[in-house]
Amino acid sequence: MVRFSPFPLLLVLLSLLCVSNGSATRDGSEQWGYVRVRPKAHMFWWLYRSPKRVENGAIPWPTVLWLQGGPGASGVGYGNFGEIGPLDTNLKPRESTWLQKADLLFVDNPVGTGYSFVEDTKLLVKTDEEAASDLTALLKKLYNKNDKLQKSPLFIAAESYGGKFAATAGVSIVKAIKAGKLKLKFGGVALGNSWISPEDFVFSWGPLLLDVSRLDKNGEEQSNNLARKIQHQLEEGLYLEAESSWNELEGWISSSSNFVDFYNFLQDDSPFGSTMAIGTSKMSASEHYSRYLSSKASFNGSLSDLMNTVIKEKLKIIPKNVSWGGQSDDVFDALRPAFMKPSIKEVDELLSFGVNVTIYNGQLDLICATKGAEAWVQKLKWKGLKNFNSLKREPLYCDGDETGATKAFVKSHKNLHFYWILGAGHFVPVDQPCIALKMVSDITQSPAAAV
Repeated sequence: MVRFSPFPLLLVLLSLLCVSNGSATRDGSEQWGYVRVRPKAHMFWWLYRSPKRVENGAIPWPTVLWLQGGPGASGVGYGNFGEIGPLDTNLKPRESTWLQKADLLFVDNPVGTGYSFVEDTKLLVKTDEEAASDLTALLKKLYNKNDKLQKSPLFIAAESYGGKFAATAGVSIVKAIKAGKLKLKFGGVALGNSWISPEDFVFSWGPLLLDVSRLDKNGEEQSNNLARKIQHQLEEGLYLEAESSWNELEGWISSSSNFVDFYNFLQDDSPFGSTMAIGTSKMSASEHYSRYLSSKASFNGSLSDLMNTVIKEKLKIIPKNVSWGGQSDDVFDALRPAFMKPSIKEVDELLSFGVNVTIYNGQLDLICATKGAEAWVQKLKWKGLKNFNSLKREPLYCDGDETGATKAFVKSHKNLHFYWILGAGHFVPVDQPCIALKMVSDITQSPAAAV
């Protein structure tokens, strides 16, 4: 991975000149640019307007802001070209793009991720709250003087560690709106396979892998013992020690299961040069994302090569000394003390504010297993939880599927919604694109769904 190098003064001045301008396609269907969210901290964004946009409809056309995980994985790269954007990693049209249901806003969040950069790595965020503050600053810049954007309700869709960003940013956004500092309609958050409660996820691994025969009873017991060690460290506020024990648990599970894939427990991961999950030491989150998504997309090249050549040339405004992903490892390292902290409290806050909260989980994911997501939901203090628990799930199907196969289940009560996505691992839009589109249409109430 190409590392970021310090700017000479002249290059800094030239880069900031580019950063302030932004750019767009001739037809206005795409816009992109930088926002200086703090001195010497620059966040990159890319907005796509849907060709199926319904203007002046009874229901306003939505915008979905996509937040990637890692931390340090690029939404502009992985979310856009790897999962839901208009083009795939081979720059071919994607039939399942979420542009069918909404405008799409990709942000390389937090600063240092993807094309975003800081001029001094000491300026990288060290907490989720700092990341939320920067993202809110970007939204203020984009929305406060843009009447067209203000008319389109904003929904945050997140994946993996991006769910922690989404929950914390959601609280920051609501407070900024209430204070009159941010002008936008906030539609809600969708937390996909999200790392909301590390404790509940590590406790889910042993029992789940026992159930699917990747561990035996002795293996489950050892997994649970290490999970209890992590639990005690978290109770003592020893977050760095808990992160180290998490690494230890992942390594042990990997070897004991003969290298189960943490993104899909029905598959094997390579035992050579890999650590299987988000952010561990031998392979970065970004590298593992790239390898997994590339295998799904039959992409023969490197996403890093694509982003640092063809895409960088198209965008034109990326400073020469900035390479896509050049600071990604630094982003993870800076957030390491926050990695194992839960974000259940922030989800509770969103629910108490009346914000629509959707949780969706792929059935085959291990790292953020459904069993763990169900466990942290039961820790919510939200007053509607008892009624939510009492409801029956409803099955979901894909339109035009002649087999009539069940693709998902959903349960909703007031402003809490939970989707169980069958046959999907960590990357739901990749593994089950049809049902993911249906879910997005339901969440955003996209006018396209009624056409």
